[in-house]
Amino acid sequence: MTDDVDDSSAPLIEHLAELRNRLIKSVIAFIIGMVICYTVWNQIFNILTDPICGSLRDRGQECGLILIKLQEGFFVAIRISLMGGFILAFPYIAAQLWRFVAPGLYKNEKNAFLPFLLASPIMFAIGGAFAFYVVIPLAFDFFLGFQQMGTGSGVGAAATDGTKLAEAGITFQGSVDEYLSLTIKFILAFGLCFQLPVLLTLMGKAGLVSAKGLGDVRKYAVVGILLLAAIVTPPDVITQVILFTVVYGLYEISIMLVRRVEKQREANLRAQGLWFEDDEDDLADDEPEPEDKP
Repeated sequence: MTDDVDDSSAPLIEHLAELRNRLIKSVIAFIIGMVICYTVWNQIFNILTDPICGSLRDRGQECGLILIKLQEGFFVAIRISLMGGFILAFPYIAAQLWRFVAPGLYKNEKNAFLPFLLASPIMFAIGGAFAFYVVIPLAFDFFLGFQQMGTGSGVGAAATDGTKLAEAGITFQGSVDEYLSLTIKFILAFGLCFQLPVLLTLMGKAGLVSAKGLGDVRKYAVVGILLLAAIVTPPDVITQVILFTVVYGLYEISIMLVRRVEKQREANLRAQGLWFEDDEDDLADDEPEPEDKP
């Protein structure tokens, strides 16, 4: 009995050792990517500030962000390094994950899972690019529209004695850390929302959801997407409408993809001669019950 337990525990120990080795390799790759990004964090930050600088340029203003706290610049550099390091190391980390999981999958499971593993970073990149090049400039134009150019004495509204009062100027002086946080929030929000077709299609492939079921809960999905848009975006109507439109469009695309997966499953079952039993059961469930005759 003891020998059986020892024999059965050996593969588990081997799997844990392999997992440890792959995690160590992934962490090393992440650290290398982080160090690389730390050496060029200024250039990366200049790229990230392009939307706000473009909006300020259009208004004839200089592009300048300020450091409110002494250590703020250092933590901004660290945050950029962490984000950039993960992006650089993600292909290697994903490859290590795949090499750990793949031996335990059947061939058909590998063929089903691998496309989704490849599609996930691509959709995230598309969502992040959409946020950076489309949504963020529109949001910053909206926010900068609340600026007010100050005026000197004799130009503003009339005072009680007939003289003119000066108007206070409202000028953007953004914090480096606050700007970076807002930009990353936009990119992460849209990147994660663009994972919706990948997630729902994978769930449809596993049989957890169906196109009919997703269509039936469409009205609840609309409410959920509205709440999501209100939570993950700043309180301006433009970005909320854009996020709602994009995510709802992705939801409808997901329904079409799940329907396509169901058709492929039906074709495979028909080719194997297994569809007819399931088809008959489904038809029997859909048939109305006969009315009782008097």
